[in-house]
Amino acid sequence: MAFNEDSRVKIPTILHLMRLGYSYLSLSNQKWDESTNIFTDIFNKNVKRLNPELSSGDIDRTYSEVALCLENEDLGKVFYEKLVDQSNVRLVDFENFNNNSFHVVTELTYKKDDEEFRPDITLLINGLPLVFIEVKKPNNQDGVIAEHKRIQTRFQNKKFRQFVNITQLMVFSNNMEYDDSSPLALEGAFYATPSYYKPIFNYFREEDKFDFDNLFKNIDEENENFVLKDTNLLSIKNSPEFLTNKHYNTPTNRICTSIFQRDRLAFVLQFGIAYVKESSGLQKHIMRYPQLFATKAIEQKLEEGGKKGIIWHTQGSGKTALTFYNVKYLTHYFQKKSIIPKFYFIVDRLDLLVQAGKEFKSRGLIVHNINSREEFSRDIKSTSVIHNNLGKAEITVVNIQKFQDDPDVIRNTDYNLNIQRVYFLDEVHRSYNPKGSFLANLNESDSNAIKIGLTGTPLLGTDYNSKALFGSYIHKYYYNSSIADGYTLRLIREEIETNYKLTLKQALEEIEILKGNTDKKVVYAHPTFVEPMLDYIVQDFEKARIASNDNSIGGMVVCDSSEQAKMLFEIFESKYATEKTDLNFYQMVAEPRASYGSQKKNKSKVSTAAIILHDVGTKKEREAKVEEFKDGKIDFLFVYNMLLTGFDAPRLKKLYIGRVIKAHNLLQTLTRVNRTYKDFRYGYVVDFADIQKEFYKTNQDYFNELQSELGDEMEHYSNIFKSAAEIKEEINEIKEILFPFDTLNAEIFSQQISQIQDRSEMLKINRVLNNAKSLYNLIRLSGNYELLERLDFHKLTILSREANNHLALINTKEALEKNVDTTNLLNIALEDVIFAFVKIGEEEMVLADTLKTTLQKTREILGGNFDPKDPVFISLREELERLFKKKNLTEVNKEEMEDNIKQLEYIYGKAKELERKNQLLRAKYDNDEKYARLHKRLMEKDPLTDSENKLFDALKGLKKEIDDQLLQNSKVLENENYVEKMIMRFVINQFKNKNEIPLNPETSKRINSLVVKEYMNEFYGRTA
Repeated sequence: MAFNEDSRVKIPTILHLMRLGYSYLSLSNQKWDESTNIFTDIFNKNVKRLNPELSSGDIDRTYSEVALCLENEDLGKVFYEKLVDQSNVRLVDFENFNNNSFHVVTELTYKKDDEEFRPDITLLINGLPLVFIEVKKPNNQDGVIAEHKRIQTRFQNKKFRQFVNITQLMVFSNNMEYDDSSPLALEGAFYATPSYYKPIFNYFREEDKFDFDNLFKNIDEENENFVLKDTNLLSIKNSPEFLTNKHYNTPTNRICTSIFQRDRLAFVLQFGIAYVKESSGLQKHIMRYPQLFATKAIEQKLEEGGKKGIIWHTQGSGKTALTFYNVKYLTHYFQKKSIIPKFYFIVDRLDLLVQAGKEFKSRGLIVHNINSREEFSRDIKSTSVIHNNLGKAEITVVNIQKFQDDPDVIRNTDYNLNIQRVYFLDEVHRSYNPKGSFLANLNESDSNAIKIGLTGTPLLGTDYNSKALFGSYIHKYYYNSSIADGYTLRLIREEIETNYKLTLKQALEEIEILKGNTDKKVVYAHPTFVEPMLDYIVQDFEKARIASNDNSIGGMVVCDSSEQAKMLFEIFESKYATEKTDLNFYQMVAEPRASYGSQKKNKSKVSTAAIILHDVGTKKEREAKVEEFKDGKIDFLFVYNMLLTGFDAPRLKKLYIGRVIKAHNLLQTLTRVNRTYKDFRYGYVVDFADIQKEFYKTNQDYFNELQSELGDEMEHYSNIFKSAAEIKEEINEIKEILFPFDTLNAEIFSQQISQIQDRSEMLKINRVLNNAKSLYNLIRLSGNYELLERLDFHKLTILSREANNHLALINTKEALEKNVDTTNLLNIALEDVIFAFVKIGEEEMVLADTLKTTLQKTREILGGNFDPKDPVFISLREELERLFKKKNLTEVNKEEMEDNIKQLEYIYGKAKELERKNQLLRAKYDNDEKYARLHKRLMEKDPLTDSENKLFDALKGLKKEIDDQLLQNSKVLENENYVEKMIMRFVINQFKNKNEIPLNPETSKRINSLVVKEYMNEFYGRTA
């Protein structure tokens, strides 16, 4: 029987897609255009059906136009616009998505000249190959990373340009669960949209509950047989592995359900794709799953009549992109109701107004920046929604200050009921004091407007807070989830040694103006203070570049004052800027990025910097410097108040904090360095100002908000010749070690061992499986063929391969993680200290949702335990109760929070291991929890036998005898006395007679009592 990638993943996925409504096509009787992989007969037929007014010549011209635009160097932008266009020739019907044809094919060759590749599965809509899926078998050594590298190489090949341009969605899966404990995308099912460079792999975590009875179609046996026959895999039809992998809950099938069911696919194709003009060229982005569910949650809010609410998505999760996707989707949503939406993006600072405008323009929106109160008054009173001649979607970006002091706002007398104003309020934690005029005037500007607040750090004060001002949370996506999904990085705080502070004190004493009670900002801007600080920063940053082996990273210094920023920049220019290469800096700026990169490849030296202050340079000059920093042409930025929020530069990996920043603004500032970049696992915060106290205070407020949102979790709580006896002994050892696992179904076995991360445990399993292969040959050699019947050696050979693969995966993961750690964290050495500024420690800046998430998952895994009398479970539950019994979680301090997380992680790890073993044991008894509990009780304290296999055989036989009796007469359980006598007979028969387990009257009664109690509890619905 085949047990490989095709039989385990590909064919089950094809059948699952058929359940979702895709018809399987055999390539043996189809024709398609090999230059585009468009199935022309299907395409022509559907285009004619959707556009009945077209002649055959029109259809031919339409196909020629499609094929021609696929040759563009535009990442398929023109094709995508044709694809979603519903006003002209329709290639796909998005208004009635079921009015299209849906097909699935396998091994469709993507070929140009002598180059080719074949995705495992391709999905066609109206004959257009819009989606492909690449699968790998579980525990493949390089995981999904290998496929990531492979697709990157393929898409850089210009011969495949047409195929890249026509593809909208891709899924890559090795049919394993995500490993959230590892930053490496080795395991799981990921989705992406094409790129000419490096596609971004996204996690998908489903939030909806599906009605599978209505969602799935039944596949009749004839269609299933056709697929198996067409792929030459009829032999797997009745195998237990194939039956297991057909289940809708495998990782690959789950992501297919989430993305490729028709409503979802229509939504993603029409509203979830964005073309973004970036400095490196045109990029194609796809909606992240939290953005998708946030958009659906906004729709649900509107359907319920709601007019306001907050999207709480952590920094770095893409709130500007979320707004863009909602402009697309809500335009469609309201137009179906004959209402035209008018969109506004409200910010509270001019630099954010400029930045937001650029972000929206880069995605193709027409942007109106409001520069005066009069201009805003005209705009908001205008009944015209579209101000351009192209009919493109628009958004107005306006500063909240335009709502100040009784602006000339709209009145009910001239209100147009066919227009719906939608306000997206960026960062609803600043400048929204209800005692001020901004908020009142915003509400007055249009009492019927929809107001959607966006924040990563809600305003959490007791006087007033974000929820009180803007309504309840519509959707939430926390920092921990964002880290697990690879969208943001963890933060490391680097502490400066005390003798550094003493040095500063000595420097301060040299400043004569300190003798008077002068403003400290004057002191901190004095050269005597600034120069050693700058020297430390530059040296530290250069070491970071060397340690990470990456000279492309940038740094930013948050200064104590604008005066300090100016002094730092002045000293930098005189002391370090002169060390740059012979290439003039302004020439660098003018030349292409690749040219500059080649000049700096081996230079870690810092030589370029810029200062970003509101009173330095013109607005355009500041914007230009910011862009140069983003492009890698400037090493350092010196700032005071600007760029602390909303500034997105992934290469910024070192943040030097020179002053204490308060409350939510602190979290905003810290997360400037949490954007993903290359292979970095952390963003680094160098703390000159001792922000620890303020961080913990803010973190506590954040945690309290989580408490109110999620509730109190604690409430839920090697000799060639061996004798027959020696061989039997080794067979028994194999059985004992493999007892917890399903050795009849290799797929279940693969899933079970995939949960093992302990290398020593896997080595033990591998040893006996490899020994089984040797024993098989020894038995044949010895001629004791009857011993071959004691184990399914052929199946064990398959299991051995799986175990070896998983062990290799564990080894690979450990090696990669150690390498990453060494590169990005442990290798940052601070040697040869010159200026007495020495880093004395690092700590991860754990945001409060780490405690909440850990507490929640610990409670959930203990709450799902089916054996509350297990001594291990009891001890873990008591430990959890002891940990929190006398503590108010809203009052835990920093040390307690860190200690609680550590203890919770320990409890969770033990509980997870207990759950894993429980599930293995339950599976042995066909998922009958009663017998799993009985097995455990009889192995505790004074076990009846040393052999779990013997006990299993006895209990399995007992289960069969009792179940046979209950099948004949289910009412027998109504007579407990009769049940006790009946079961006692079966106990003696199975334990003593058939399995030779010694019994005495006392042990017989004990077994009988346990069994009867389990059946009575089940019969009367009592808790075990």
